[in-house]
Amino acid sequence: MNPFSLAHPKTFEESAELFSAKGGRFSLPVLKAGGMDVVDHLKEGLAHPDLLIDVKSLRSPGFEGSMIREERGRESGKPRMIVEGMTTLAEIAGSSMVNERAPVLAQAAGDAASPQVRNVATAAGNLLQRPRCWYYRNDQFHCLKKGGHHCYAVEGENKFHAIFSDGPCYIVHPSNLAPALYVLNGNVHLTGSNREALAISDLFHDPEEHVRSEHRLTAGEVITQITFEQGVNSGFYAVKEKQSFDWPLVFACVSLDLDGGKIASARVCAGAVAPRPWPMPHVEEALIGVDPDDEQALRHACSVATKGAKPMTDNRYKVRLLPVVVRRAVRKAAGLHVEDLWS
Repeated sequence: MNPFSLAHPKTFEESAELFSAKGGRFSLPVLKAGGMDVVDHLKEGLAHPDLLIDVKSLRSPGFEGSMIREERGRESGKPRMIVEGMTTLAEIAGSSMVNERAPVLAQAAGDAASPQVRNVATAAGNLLQRPRCWYYRNDQFHCLKKGGHHCYAVEGENKFHAIFSDGPCYIVHPSNLAPALYVLNGNVHLTGSNREALAISDLFHDPEEHVRSEHRLTAGEVITQITFEQGVNSGFYAVKEKQSFDWPLVFACVSLDLDGGKIASARVCAGAVAPRPWPMPHVEEALIGVDPDDEQALRHACSVATKGAKPMTDNRYKVRLLPVVVRRAVRKAAGLHVEDLWS
């Protein structure tokens, strides 16, 4: 590991200036909040910063106390929730306000990693963590994401890779929070540029747009806050190989508008199946008018979740899992019982 300097800026503006690396003596700055993914990159030889910028203790004006609050939307006038970017996953999962008004986000945060990690990992860091592909994480493989010429998953072991992707890279997006924020019409708020916010739906891109990155933040931009709509009828459901600390094989986030016990509209987004959070408009359309307690109608609506899927040699099982996961997330969002065993 190469030596590096450590900076403790006093404001987000200072951190953005350092991070932009414009005219300074540092050319490879890296931000560190909770530091879970940063430390992994340092240990694995995937990052070689000359400056580490510690932003964990920074707060936006007005967030000296509570890290989570509610306010009226600037444009719609509807109540929106605000989470400070440095809020930990444990704080989100344990927030009574989030659990009551946006349960999908609390559930997604509480399902991530282990209790030890959730106590340290931040909301902004969870959104911007790098992919967990074993070829990317192994310094012996110079893959596309590291400037190479091959995605080794195409002809290699691809059990945990994407079923929705046109390539050239087949990673799956690692964030639990991003799909949850998508169904809540979330935004990230920024400092370090002339734009103030970016919708979650616009934050991430496909590999064909830029294979070496996963998001559309520009150099020097720092996420300071995350805002999102309330979603009282919302839910998260994931399937893992084991229920202790593990990455999801497939998961789904759902937010519903209910009218007379039937679904008037829905927002559905899948995770661990594509290089970015994967919206499911076909499922959203099929769910309209469905009673979530009508098992046959619900199964039929969720069966379209796999439309457009292109499984690889080892991950066809995800095509079978995805409709089940979406159905169970819908039932959780509607406040219905969800069976524990796969069926």
